[in-house]
Amino acid sequence: MELYITELSKYVIALLMALYTYECFAVFRYRDEEARSGIYTRQNLLMLSIHFSCFMAICFETGEMSYLIFYAFQQIVLFATVVLFHLIYPKANRLIVNNMCMLLSIGFVILTRISYEKAVKQFMIVAFSLVVAMLIPFFVHKLKFLKNLTWIYALFGIGALGIVLILGSATYGSKISYSIGGVTFQPSEFVKIIFVFFVASALYEASSFFEVFTTAVVAGIHVIVLVISKDLGSALIFFIVYVFMVFVATKNPLYLLAGGIGGAGAAFIAYKVFTHVQVRVQAWSDPWSQIDSGGFQITQSLFAIGSGGWFGLGLFQGTPESIPFVEVDFIFSAIAEELGIVFSMCMILICISCFLMFMNISMNLEDRFYQLIAFGLGVTYIFQVFLTIGGGSKFIPLTGVTLPLISYGGSSVLTTLIMFAIIEGLCMIKRDEERENRKARKKKKQKVTYFEDLDENEEE
Repeated sequence: MELYITELSKYVIALLMALYTYECFAVFRYRDEEARSGIYTRQNLLMLSIHFSCFMAICFETGEMSYLIFYAFQQIVLFATVVLFHLIYPKANRLIVNNMCMLLSIGFVILTRISYEKAVKQFMIVAFSLVVAMLIPFFVHKLKFLKNLTWIYALFGIGALGIVLILGSATYGSKISYSIGGVTFQPSEFVKIIFVFFVASALYEASSFFEVFTTAVVAGIHVIVLVISKDLGSALIFFIVYVFMVFVATKNPLYLLAGGIGGAGAAFIAYKVFTHVQVRVQAWSDPWSQIDSGGFQITQSLFAIGSGGWFGLGLFQGTPESIPFVEVDFIFSAIAEELGIVFSMCMILICISCFLMFMNISMNLEDRFYQLIAFGLGVTYIFQVFLTIGGGSKFIPLTGVTLPLISYGGSSVLTTLIMFAIIEGLCMIKRDEERENRKARKKKKQKVTYFEDLDENEEE
């Protein structure tokens, strides 16, 4: 009986996930949040059903009903997040909140399957991070001086990265973390957000060659510090985000071309200078020839993705623990193995729908500074998704970055939730701009009507 339930659950979970993903894109048929309310309600029900189905499958497979207690705590936190965001910030975008909670629930499910202890720790970090994220939209919406802190952003970002370079602890040859009071965090994750604010603040009013050159020097210092720290994945994200933000700010394709050429040159130099980059490139180009050494991770990842098939082997039916650091770098492979390609592709589409909504908000904002912030955060988010999934599937060499909201890691989860919360604040600003525009149009219409009536009276 348990075998039939487990087998059936795979198809049910995949179907529910496909329906949720469909609703993610159905949202874009409507402009008003009120018209989307039915879609959001269906998303909430589907998210609840997917989360519940996954944990029921875990309980049947393990025979441990205690997992349901952990599930209940998760559901309380996620449901409270959806409800409180809607009540506190009625002008916010509910698709972003729903997708944020959906991706968090996927992370809870797969981490529970890989390591219950790490899943519990991740849950505690998420609960704290959601409280922090709940406050962010208010400050983004109310604080109008954020666009005037250009050099404060630059100094803080470079200083934070510099401290890690000097005092940080080395992890597998890279200095990426720093500990205070027993709490370890990764400053580069937080500096990514500050960096976006710096570039937007520097270029929103003027984007001449001088401004671009100045910001390029500061951006280059960020990247160089990260390269010296051997945090090449973060350095790549900073570089790409800067190039695309400059392109959008200036609308000059030559900057995009220069960025591409410069990036190719920097990648070649990094390959020649850093041994671990050579190892990763060789493992990417032909992992089978190094299956017992440098190519072990990627070959195990490919085995996992391939063995899952369309609907997966089922939770606790695969062997994701055979992949080193599966809960961080190769979480996508674990999902593909046990939940299937259909589920994994839907998850990618959910990430893409988040990115599209970020871009939609950016394009509809009138304030140039906020436009660039939304665009920069959107590029940061989707490029990190691309790096993680592309590395785990051998599309690109492995970069060692996490899958936002899903992979294990406190700094990554906290900063991604802050990014989503900032976008919610920008969405509220967009709604304010729309309201002011309606008032202006109404006032103009009333003025035109007044003069027309005046003309008619004069004719009479």
